[in-house]
Amino acid sequence: MKKINVGIIGFGTVGSGVVKILEGRSSLLSRRSGVSINIKYVCDADLKSKRPVKAKNAILTKDAYKIINDPEIDIVIELMGGIHPAKEFIIAAMKKGKHIVTANKALLAQEGKQIFKVAEECGVDIYFEASAVAGVPIIKALREGFAGDKIEVILGIVNGTCNFILTKMTKDGASFEAALKDAQLKGYAESNPALDINGVDSAHKLVLLTLLSFGRFVKLSDISVEGITDISANDIDYAKDFGYVIKLLAIAKLSGGKLEVRVAPTLLPKDHLLANVWDVYNAVLVRADMAGGVLFNGKGAGSFAAASAVVSDIVDVARNVNSGAVRRLPEYYKNQSDAVLRKISEIESRYYIRFSVIDKPGVLAKISWVLGKHSISIASVVQKERKLAKVVPVVIMTHEAKENELCSALKEIDKLNVIKAKTVAIRVEK
Repeated sequence: MKKINVGIIGFGTVGSGVVKILEGRSSLLSRRSGVSINIKYVCDADLKSKRPVKAKNAILTKDAYKIINDPEIDIVIELMGGIHPAKEFIIAAMKKGKHIVTANKALLAQEGKQIFKVAEECGVDIYFEASAVAGVPIIKALREGFAGDKIEVILGIVNGTCNFILTKMTKDGASFEAALKDAQLKGYAESNPALDINGVDSAHKLVLLTLLSFGRFVKLSDISVEGITDISANDIDYAKDFGYVIKLLAIAKLSGGKLEVRVAPTLLPKDHLLANVWDVYNAVLVRADMAGGVLFNGKGAGSFAAASAVVSDIVDVARNVNSGAVRRLPEYYKNQSDAVLRKISEIESRYYIRFSVIDKPGVLAKISWVLGKHSISIASVVQKERKLAKVVPVVIMTHEAKENELCSALKEIDKLNVIKAKTVAIRVEK
C-alpha cells in the first residue's frame, strides 16, 4: 500500500482535530482511501500550549519550510488561518509540487484567483471543503453532485455565531447584547466578534459558494453585506407575529442573466426549510433546475466538524495522487459565467420595516404617503404602545417593492420630525 506523507501547518483547534482523526482512524482511512496516510510533520509557532491530542515530539516543528521543502511530503495542510504568511506558505508549497488542503476561507475569498492559477501552473490540487460550512460537505456537492444541473439559487446560514445569537433572541427572548455575551462565554464567538456579527465571515464563504455554483469569482466588494447588530428583540417578536423568523443569510441568485450576491438578515416563513436551523448549526439550500431544492444541514463550527471536512479532502487528494488523476477539477480562477452582477439597488423584495415614531395621531398617514409616493404598497401594519418613552414602534410589511425606491423612501421618512431613530428594513425571502 502506497504511503502518502502529509505536513500540517497550524496545530490549533482544527489542526488538533485533524491529527486526532488521522492517527486514531488510520486503518479506517487506509481501507477507504487505498493508501496509508502518514503525518510527517506538524508545524506551529506555539508548541507548548496544551492540546486535546498529543503529537510525538519528533514530528513537531516551528519551521513551516521544513514541511514545504521536504521532498517526501505529498500534501501540505494549511490550518493557520489569516492571509499572511499563509498565502506565501501555500504558494511556496505548490511550487515545490505539493498538493494543498486548506480551511482558509478569508485567504481564498481575497487571494483565491492567484492561488488557483498557481495550482494550475504547478500541476497540483487544492481542496478547501472546510472553508465554507465546516462539517457540511457543500463544496463537494456543488463541485460534483450538481454537475448536470444549472443552479439557480443558493441560500445559506453559514455563520454559527450569528445563528446562535438569533436563536437565543428568538427562543429565549434575549437581547442582542445578552445573546452575544452568551455566545462568547460558550466559545462560539470571539472576544472581537466583528467579522461574524457584521456579516464579513459569511461574505467570505459566499465568494466560494458563488464560484462553485455559478462559475463567477466575485470580489468581496461586489457583495452587499449587512450584519445583525441592528436586529432587536422587538424585530424578532414582530416577525413571529407575521409568521416569520429572522436568519442571517448568504444569498446568491441567478436570473435574467444577472447574478445577485448579498449577505443580510432576512425574514423567512416559519415553514421554510431554513427556518428551523438553530443554535450553531449551519445549512445551505441549493435550488437547481433538475434536482430541485436540496438542503445541506450540519455543524458549522467546532474542532471535529471542521476536521472532518479537512480529512475528507486529504483522502480525496491522496486518492488522486495514488491513481495519478491530479488536476481533474475545473480551473476555478477562470470566469465560466457571462452573467453580470445585479446591483443591490436593482433587486425587488417584500420588506419588513420598523419605524420608531412619536405616539401621536397622523404619523402613520405621513409614513404611508411617502411610501405611496415611491410606489411601495403596504400589506399589513402593527403598532404597539411604549408608554414610558412616548415613542412607539410602527411595523409595516410591504408587497414587492424596488430596493432603490425603498431606500429613497426611508431616507425621506427618517428626516420627518416624528421619527426618533433610524428605521430598520429587512428583506423577505420565500
